[in-house]
Amino acid sequence: MRIRLLPYLFKQALNNILSNRVVHAIGLGTMVVSLLIFGTFLLLFVNLNAWVQGWGHSMSMSVYLNDDISAAQRAEITSFIGNLAEAEIKRFISKDAALRDLRSALGSQAGVLEGLSDNPLPASFEVTFTDMDDRGTDLKGIKQALQDMYGVEEVQYSEEWLHRFEGLMNIIKLVGFVIGGLLCLGILFIVTNTIKLTIYSRKEEIEILKLVGATDWFVKIPYLFEGMIQGILSGVFALVILYFGYFLISTKKMYFLGLAGLDFVFIPYQYTLLIILISVSLGLLGCFIAVGRFFDI
Repeated sequence: MRIRLLPYLFKQALNNILSNRVVHAIGLGTMVVSLLIFGTFLLLFVNLNAWVQGWGHSMSMSVYLNDDISAAQRAEITSFIGNLAEAEIKRFISKDAALRDLRSALGSQAGVLEGLSDNPLPASFEVTFTDMDDRGTDLKGIKQALQDMYGVEEVQYSEEWLHRFEGLMNIIKLVGFVIGGLLCLGILFIVTNTIKLTIYSRKEEIEILKLVGATDWFVKIPYLFEGMIQGILSGVFALVILYFGYFLISTKKMYFLGLAGLDFVFIPYQYTLLIILISVSLGLLGCFIAVGRFFDI
């Protein structure tokens, strides 16, 4: 088939879409929803993973104090931390301040704290570490030394949380692959049936084209263009809606367990291209499957 026929065949594909716009609109809408679900999961995973990694490598430590700690014991803990050349006390959080921070993190759900008779949250020191690579800081040793001091209830540092969440992130990643695979199968089913319906609606026209000598590919290519157009439009619409949703939530400060803020960023451009590529590929594959029932490919 000659290249100069491609513009004509592309125009024919557009006419087919307009002639069956209701069917294509339903298929397009369903594909957009499926891609949007996958894109939303990808957006949340990228941001959560970046936050966990960033928090884990920021090397911060929380030193929780007993409620009955004396002023002398607190001063001793402050002195111990102050003598660490690589450590700095970012701030001291009193019990009342900890409760205020929790109320702020809960936002509209802060009402669940109204029934508390006593403040269960401990006072704590927030400690940050700098020049970790140069000094070879032994965080486990510092943690153990602090926990052995009177007045200290518990010590946690960010790297511990990173290790705890690594398993969770792997599970989330696996769930994402499963969800993505199921959505891809759903999109493939949608495209295949959409193209089948358009083929059935033009079955007599196709038979006439075959009788007058039209080749199989002359008949197939407009349908392949239809799948490609549907794939491109679905991917673009899904990304536009996803970006609009991201824009709405990116103006708000997100919190995880009330411990740290999570600044939302949009998915990297590599992932946006991947979504478009997946959408177009599934559109073309669905068309091949559909026309395969009527032609020998």
